[in-house]
Amino acid sequence: MTALPQTGSTGIGWLGIMRLGTVQAAIGAMVMLGTSLLNRVMVVEYAVAAAVPAALVAWHYAVQLTRPLWGHQSDQTQARTPWIVCGLGVLALGMLLAVNATIMMATGGVTAVLLGILSFTMIGIGVGMAGTALLALLASRVEPARKPAAAAITWTMMVAGIVVAAALSQVWLEPFSEARLAIVVSLIVLGAFCVALLALLRFEADTIALKIPEEADGQSFPEALRAIWADGQARRFTWFVFVSMVAYSMQDLILEPFAGLVFGFSPAQSTGLAGVQHSGILVGMLASGVGGTLYARRFGANVKLWIVLGCVGSAVMLVGLAGAAMVGPAWPLRANVFGLGFANGVFAVAAVGAMLGLASDGKGGSEGARMGVWGAAQAIAFGTGGLAGAVIVDLLRSDAAADGPAFATVFLIEAVLFVLAALTAVGTSMVRAIGQREALEA
Repeated sequence: MTALPQTGSTGIGWLGIMRLGTVQAAIGAMVMLGTSLLNRVMVVEYAVAAAVPAALVAWHYAVQLTRPLWGHQSDQTQARTPWIVCGLGVLALGMLLAVNATIMMATGGVTAVLLGILSFTMIGIGVGMAGTALLALLASRVEPARKPAAAAITWTMMVAGIVVAAALSQVWLEPFSEARLAIVVSLIVLGAFCVALLALLRFEADTIALKIPEEADGQSFPEALRAIWADGQARRFTWFVFVSMVAYSMQDLILEPFAGLVFGFSPAQSTGLAGVQHSGILVGMLASGVGGTLYARRFGANVKLWIVLGCVGSAVMLVGLAGAAMVGPAWPLRANVFGLGFANGVFAVAAVGAMLGLASDGKGGSEGARMGVWGAAQAIAFGTGGLAGAVIVDLLRSDAAADGPAFATVFLIEAVLFVLAALTAVGTSMVRAIGQREALEA
């Protein structure tokens, strides 16, 4: 593989990374509305079984199994922007349909369910197409030494987008009504879409990839997948992504219903709790980025260390939430949720930094397919974890006729899975290899 001749800068600067982070923020803001806000409204306001929105969210993750295909197609064209814009458009339209499906579920009927399936199919396609092409663009244009920092910046901005969307929802949804719900979701989606388009304007035309994608041209999709799976590091990392993301996602769909059913939170309050969690993630990402940089300067980079710290911290906070489910309103719920978000943020930055580093280890121009494979593993894990958490809560609530023990059981299961994820990271040679390579680069 021939590297591009050096003509000045060898990669995009911090402003370019922040522009791509703005697009990631727009994606996060739109997805949060579907997986968090609308999920809460279906379960609490309309008394829909938690398994229904959980199944819709799981379906949108299942649709994201197409991520490797979108990534491979963007590898072949080597024009990522059209794929990102098209994905954003499909995601935005899917969100508008989803809010209508949610409102229709107040009266039930097959039409509401069918519209929900269609809308979450579009959401899954949009996220998969835009997100995979965006990460491939980032991986192909950021210098190796800057990739850990790029991961921290882009994911911090994504969480910031989620926090802003949650805060706006909390303010504008009070008092709650169906008309207000539709207007708020529509305005947030439109704003996020427009901001993303501005951030992408002429970005790709004004930057160059770090490698010439000679061997990617004409490679079939099955050939690309076989090449990735033949890479031992890529294969082991795929397994790590799956295990860790199952642990990461189990509480996603039940946290807001938990706040509503056990703590009596209103829709605006529970949406605000999601904002507290994502604020914690934001601080955790910043702490991981700054702390990781200072640690690397003195001792050498160690991605494995930060992944393990994040996983163990998340497990501790989830044990706390299990206690909250049994104690009730006397528990400092917001502080506990903030702590969970903080630990999640530490873990996420380290994992994404490893992902961006490994994406560029393959043949030039194959970043999209590699990102797609890991994105598909993450999607399977998120769908499995989210649906399992909701189903377990439904089953235990119906058997025991008590909310607290049902939620506590899921939180404890998730804590155990986070510990298993940490053990997986400790025993994964891929993570050690990433840490060693970064230490040499530092």
